Formats: sequence, C-alpha cells, structure tokens
Amino acid sequence: MLADQLATYASPPDVIVLALPRGGVPVGYEVARRLRAPLDVFLVRKLGVPGHEELAMGAVATGGVRVLNEQVMRGLRIPDSVIDAVAAVELEELRRRERLYRGERPPPEVRGKTAILVDDGLATGSTMLAAVKALRQQQPARIVVAVPVAAPDTCELLRAEVEDVVCTETPEPFYAVGLWYRDFSQTTDEEVRELLAQAAEPL
Repeated sequence: MLADQLATYASPPDVIVLALPRGGVPVGYEVARRLRAPLDVFLVRKLGVPGHEELAMGAVATGGVRVLNEQVMRGLRIPDSVIDAVAAVELEELRRRERLYRGERPPPEVRGKTAILVDDGLATGSTMLAAVKALRQQQPARIVVAVPVAAPDTCELLRAEVEDVVCTETPEPFYAVGLWYRDFSQTTDEEVRELLAQAAEPL
C-alpha cells in the first residue's frame, strides 16, 4: 500500500530509498523493489527515558546530530548528564550497526537526489526528525518521509520539515506502532544484512 502511494517516484535515476534500521528495512525493501530504486540504511537511534525506554526523549543520527523532545525533557525534568549518558550508549550502538550493515561499503551519495526515508511507523517522530536533520546536511534535492502507519499529529509535524510526507494510515487514537501490525516481531541484524544484500542484486 505504501509503495502504491509512492508510485510517482518510481524508476527515475535520482531516487534512493533509505530505511531506518531495523524495523524500517523490511518496509524499505518492498518500497525499493516496487520503485526500482536502490536501497540503503540510514542509522538513527532513539534516546529512551531511563526506566521508560519506549518513551523517546530524543534521538541521535549518523553525523553526530542530536534531536531532543523538549516537551518530554521539561515534563520529566531530565538532567543533561542523563541525556549525555544515554546518547553515548546509543551512539556506540549506532556505530556498531553501521559497521555490521555496511561493512566496507561507503555511505550512499544523496546530494541532489530524492531521498525517501522509510520506517515501520511513527509515534513521537523524534527518530525520524533526527534522520531528516542529519540527511539534510548531505544536501539531497528532496526528502520524502514514508511510513505505513503514524500518529496524525506526527505526520503534520514532519510536513513542515520535508518536501513530502506519505503516511498510509493515521489511526486515531494511535497509541503505538506495534498495535497496527499482525506481526511486529523484532527484525534481526541478520535479516537487515540479507535484505540489503538482496536489494543490491540486479532486478
């Protein structure tokens, strides 16, 4: 369904699909196949509130970009030292995954291209916002955010940040991404590597 909504981006040589690991990679793989576009990963890590890790207080992305959710920060009065400690752990995991997924392969060239950022869904949008800000530094011509399901407010928030937002479903009330999947089992690192390898094969 998501790929159908992205049909206007099919086949041109300047389109690349960038999936947010891990959950965004199976979605991105299907989108890239349908659009006949190359697939790569764009690494972002959520900064979870200690003790409530599912609640995002922000995110970090490749390139040292850090985005903070000021509403969560103020509401829970989280000190800078806690943010720094969580960010250090997540940056190390981000670097590990980059080595694991990409190996010796260099990051994709996105300058002047239409970059479609894909994830499995959006709740607060902190992770995607970090991805957008990091990607913008690489000077793509257009950034498109594409997800199968999202909180309505989050879709609207992102529209101010990118050239196009495609949210297939925006249920109200939203609650959580996983509620809108029949199977929301965790994608493994090996699955990510396999899908990237398959996407690199000629069609």
